[in-house]
Amino acid sequence: MSFDGIFTYAITKELQDELVSARISKIYQPFSNELVLQIRGRNGNKRLLLSAHPSYARIHFTNEAYENPSEPPMFCMLLRKHLEGSIIENVYQPGLERMIVIEAKSRNEIGDITHKKLIIEIMGRHSNIILVDKDRETIIDSIKHISMAVNRHRTILPGQLYVEPPAQEKINPFDATEETILQQLDFYGGKLHEQIVQRFEGISPLLAKEIVHRAGLANRSTLPKTFVDVFNEIKEDRFVPNLTTVDGKDYFYVLSLSHLDGEAKTYEDISTLLDRFYYRKAERDRVKQQANDLLQFIRSERNKNEKKIKKLERTLKSAEEADQLQLQGELLTAHMHMFKQGDKSVEVVNYYDENGATITIELDPQKSPSRNAQSYFSKYQKAKNSVEVVKEQIAKAETEISYFDSIMQQMESASHKDISEIREELMEEGYLKNRRGKQKQKKPQKPTLEQYIASDGTEILVGKNNKQNEYLTNRVAARDDVWFHTKDIPGSHVVIRSTSPSDDTILEAAKLAAYFSKAKLSSSVPVDFTKIRHVKKPSGSKPGFVIYDNQQTVFVTPDEELVLKLRK
Repeated sequence: MSFDGIFTYAITKELQDELVSARISKIYQPFSNELVLQIRGRNGNKRLLLSAHPSYARIHFTNEAYENPSEPPMFCMLLRKHLEGSIIENVYQPGLERMIVIEAKSRNEIGDITHKKLIIEIMGRHSNIILVDKDRETIIDSIKHISMAVNRHRTILPGQLYVEPPAQEKINPFDATEETILQQLDFYGGKLHEQIVQRFEGISPLLAKEIVHRAGLANRSTLPKTFVDVFNEIKEDRFVPNLTTVDGKDYFYVLSLSHLDGEAKTYEDISTLLDRFYYRKAERDRVKQQANDLLQFIRSERNKNEKKIKKLERTLKSAEEADQLQLQGELLTAHMHMFKQGDKSVEVVNYYDENGATITIELDPQKSPSRNAQSYFSKYQKAKNSVEVVKEQIAKAETEISYFDSIMQQMESASHKDISEIREELMEEGYLKNRRGKQKQKKPQKPTLEQYIASDGTEILVGKNNKQNEYLTNRVAARDDVWFHTKDIPGSHVVIRSTSPSDDTILEAAKLAAYFSKAKLSSSVPVDFTKIRHVKKPSGSKPGFVIYDNQQTVFVTPDEELVLKLRK
């Protein structure tokens, strides 16, 4: 758990500097459990993200753009009524709880000054955002309603008195002396980092392990001093926002984590760190839930085609034995004098064998010698004709698998709108039934492309699904723009809006193509690039499928930091 009480303490300090005396100009609720507040302060406009997501609850400034629903939810409307235009008077953290309170004042409909509190509780699946009347301490509303049946200690419903989460009755680590620490810890009675978490407020296992690690041998002499030194560092705001990666797993904190043996990257402030850590995590979680049925359908269709190919390959193997049928027909014709109607088999010399070996041929006793020979020739002709049909069917099934692979790759980095476009595409291709039935169809909208700006200022466009890819490649890009795609790997179409981009821009565009592909987690990914005029869509091919020539190939390693840097 990285977002502990101490981390909340640090982000509160950062928010205080920007929010106190600032004005809340706009409020949006892009998702059911997340808010975005447009804040106008002395440093200009900023977006403040408040999230009560069960897995990704947090509060920080964000540079991410969120698509808002056409009609704002009721909680958003209520917040607009009470908070839009209000001035933020105070931002604070109660104790070392994972809570932040934003106090604001505004005028009501009749011009009287009112005071409100917006309370953000960052507590995992119990996270919430609650609007409270400061004067009465009553709840006006919350993003999640909690009835007495769910929680007897505190009811979160409009009109109820606001009650803080139950106190943990732990020691405030900022007040702890070396003597206090010695009294609280049993150096012979269990893991020290677990004892620190149990005795002191606001400390997560992550921070506790760091304190113990910095203490070296962690005895009665070193640990208390290290504990006090760490909290002096926090008191003096000597924060080092950093993200440490260990075996593919990320850990973030406001102090350097020397106990983790991994690659660490520092950030200029905590909000930038959180924006990076949570980059699309919550969105991917929401998309996963939204598209779960779609993903199951695609996997099922893909599996069907894999089974179909195995069955066709068995058929092909049988069909490729056609030459043996032709041989048997010819040998029966040459040896017709050796058998008669009623015989069940005949042994004849195989003239095609160098050693003159004999071969036994099964006969239909109901047929004459000539009809038996003709039967083998008919089977030969049928098998020969079926080989081409089976090969066509296998090729078609392989095309279907490639198509579904590309769809699954697109879903990995898809937004809500991207999923809608993918679902629409599958309806158009006849894979899914149109849920709208005979209702009046909405006018199709142009796909939205992701825009990136190269280091030298050149525009780079990325398609995230087949509709966007086709729109970008066939409609938006000019004939001499430069087009990119991972070589023989499902991925996005990427276009540099320039006829002669620099080598650095080519590498950046290639890294974008590699990042938005199935090879996102690989290294040295081959990426082809060529002019748009060399890219063609074959007639009757699947959406997003193209062929191209005159290409060059570069090998790059996908870089998420670069994607964030270049994204507009």
